[in-house]
Amino acid sequence: TNTGSTLTAKTFVDASYEGDLMAAAGVNWTIGREGRKEYGESLAGKQYPKKPMPISGMDATGKLLPLITTAESGEDDAGDRHVMTYSFRLCVTSNPANRVPFPAPDHIDPTRFEVLRRYLAQETKPTLLWDLYPVPGAKADANNGIAKQFSMGLIGGGDAWCESNAQERQRIWEAHRQYTLEMYHFLTTDPAVPKNLRDDLAKFGLCKDEFPNTGHWSPQLYVREGRRMKGAYVITQSDILTQGAKPDSIAVASFPIDSHDCQRIARGDHEVINEGTIYPAYPPGIKHGPVYQVPYRAITPLQSECENLLVPVAISATHVAYSSIRVEPAWMVIGHSAGIAAALAAKTQLPVQQVDYATLKARMLAQHQVVDLAE
Repeated sequence: TNTGSTLTAKTFVDASYEGDLMAAAGVNWTIGREGRKEYGESLAGKQYPKKPMPISGMDATGKLLPLITTAESGEDDAGDRHVMTYSFRLCVTSNPANRVPFPAPDHIDPTRFEVLRRYLAQETKPTLLWDLYPVPGAKADANNGIAKQFSMGLIGGGDAWCESNAQERQRIWEAHRQYTLEMYHFLTTDPAVPKNLRDDLAKFGLCKDEFPNTGHWSPQLYVREGRRMKGAYVITQSDILTQGAKPDSIAVASFPIDSHDCQRIARGDHEVINEGTIYPAYPPGIKHGPVYQVPYRAITPLQSECENLLVPVAISATHVAYSSIRVEPAWMVIGHSAGIAAALAAKTQLPVQQVDYATLKARMLAQHQVVDLAE
């Protein structure tokens, strides 16, 4: 480990967002997005569902403004190493009895939100740029708005996260916190923001009774997507939308294919467009999340690479498929089954790839796991 300790076990489960143990074990992995041809996925490659913004992303000298990630997005059908935007999910409240003011940013760069000023100046129906989902206790879950042009996500800010060491990850964490605080300050004080929107957001603060040991701020950066193992089976778009039945199911999952922005692009000096969002994608004729089985093979490395490791979070899937799997309810179920399989492999002294599925399924069902599709 980083502290110099050595841990020994018959079987390991890497349940991290980043897949650090998997990578250290020499298991093959990928990061970013596949091209459309690699697995025949229509939602792979570059995605442009959002309207272009008729504004310049350049300053007076022709340089990109802050918050613009590139002027060259790459070929539309090609993959890249960009991940969907990271952000914090904050627990906030407008209840004065429980409200703690947002801390002031460490510093404020008045030019940082110039592109947002330009967007607001031409937007005829501006709306609150944070998504606020009501939760019990007169609180709200503040999240990046997938449909919004600008929100809590620092586009491009998480691209280096997974391959960074602990010190560099801390720097990236701080950069996201600084961005969030600066954005809150901008959205609640800058005259470029309509007064009603300034007032609406200014009512909210952090919750006094949440995260007391970390200044009421969530210590966990929302790592929406990290490394993905290239395992015995790669889950793809068709597995989510049309071919959901699997013979070695360890979980039933259900969530739309849903990716946040990966790039914000300046096209010349006349247009800015966000790229990478996949608005919730559903199976044909269905208006809820697709229901599909997660195969055991997708959490097992190739046996030639590692025999005693299971990977339920940095699972073997494409970016498109991962955009559905990537939610905690799915990971809790997959992780539970991974724990059962790990114990079974250790007890039988078998490689995880050779665990008897019939025995595994019996144990999963005995622990009330749902692994079969409803008839």
